[in-house]
Amino acid sequence: MPALKLAPRNGHNVREINWRPEAQAALYHFISYIADHDPAAARRMLSRILESVEPSRQHPNLGRIGRAPGTREIVAHPNYIVIYRTLPGVIEVLDVVHARQEYP
Repeated sequence: MPALKLAPRNGHNVREINWRPEAQAALYHFISYIADHDPAAARRMLSRILESVEPSRQHPNLGRIGRAPGTREIVAHPNYIVIYRTLPGVIEVLDVVHARQEYP
């Protein structure tokens, strides 16, 4: 699977979003599971999760403080949490976890 990189949109202090391979794999796993039962719901969930990260481009501390040191969390959906960290000029998505999953 190619690296998922979302280039910054025009604007000041806008960061690139870089999805780590582990985060991509987790996202693929969840979306594939949903697609097995309802492909349209899977497309909606994928959009919702990807869009949930977008505001962090301009507001990197928008997500709540993460349970793992140096991370932040975005509740993309009541069932899915996106784990990320902020690096200079980059939002690095580390993982996507199910809300019932024990983390970290």
